[in-house]
Amino acid sequence: MNITSIIDFVRDVYKTDEFIPLHAPVFSGNEKAYVLDTLESTFVSSVGKYVDDFERKMEAYTGTARAVATVNGTAALSAALYLAGVKRGDLVVTQALTFVATCNALYHLGAEPVFTDVSPVSLGLCPVALDNWLTENTELTEHGCVHRKTRQVVRAAVPMHTFGHPVELDELIAVCKKWHIVLVEDAAESLGSFYKGKHTGTLGEYGALSFNGNKIITTGGGGMVFCRTPETGVRAKHVTTTAKVPHPYEFYHDEPGFNYRMPNLNAALGCGQMEQLGMFLEQKRVLAERYEAFFAGSEFKFVKEPEYAKSNYWLNAVICENLDSRDAILAQMNEAKVMVRPIWKLMHRLPMFERAMRDDLKQSERIEAHLVNLPSSPVEWLS
Repeated sequence: MNITSIIDFVRDVYKTDEFIPLHAPVFSGNEKAYVLDTLESTFVSSVGKYVDDFERKMEAYTGTARAVATVNGTAALSAALYLAGVKRGDLVVTQALTFVATCNALYHLGAEPVFTDVSPVSLGLCPVALDNWLTENTELTEHGCVHRKTRQVVRAAVPMHTFGHPVELDELIAVCKKWHIVLVEDAAESLGSFYKGKHTGTLGEYGALSFNGNKIITTGGGGMVFCRTPETGVRAKHVTTTAKVPHPYEFYHDEPGFNYRMPNLNAALGCGQMEQLGMFLEQKRVLAERYEAFFAGSEFKFVKEPEYAKSNYWLNAVICENLDSRDAILAQMNEAKVMVRPIWKLMHRLPMFERAMRDDLKQSERIEAHLVNLPSSPVEWLS
């Protein structure tokens, strides 16, 4: 299969000879009306009805006990890790094959990432690799799971649902229970993805979503913390709103908190987007099916959802034969104004995380050298 045929296929799907982005937002519902309503109300900041409405809509859709809206996805993950007990000097095991925000959230809490390999099935954190690293490097003590050499506490594991494909959560939960560490799901890319019928972000102790402009729905910026119990949800809301104790006029804060509140203006946009989520998911599934059929029998392997899951197919991807093939697609398709992207550079290749503990990362390095993301915007004629 030559690259020109791929370009022609994508242009036929999107019915345009103009520039095709990787993932563009679609505003075809009540977004404008709701945003204008916030302007007319003057409640454009962190107080207003749309924040509450957005949180309740997300709880109803995902089944989480409590959803707490934040200013962005990094803030959501940072808050989730803080609520999970992650402290300065702790170790947190995650994947090197992720967007940098996963590790930035750890860095700003003073924790250190440990990188273990991903699964070829999900492209997310591999439970076998996680268990192997813990077995080889840690021990259980009265203080929890402790690294044998540094004596640092391993506080949590953070799998990321890569491109919306759910990780092997049952197995990861079992490993975390065995080693007495907390599972926090980085579900930034996986709104609308389900693991064995349960929404991603709801099986760990906490989950974190992103509503950046390139996500399946957007609030411009924005994120959300999922909590497993109403009680932890109350605390999440408290610490993300500067830990202010309710009072008609006094300013009293009972602990250090974060100013992570989502503005009402952004939540209004999110409410309009949530009304269209089902349509977006349908369109993206049809798009994924068309890509899969197109690449069938070729040298390019389309990345499918795991058998145990239903993915939102946030970003479609193919695995190329080798690095040269990957680089040729990246160069020629971008030159033809069809945006394609490689997967992120592995975290241990970045200067701020190059000294992090890690295993051999064989699968991560293979995927880094072979994967290309394809245009994945939803469009109305695919529904």
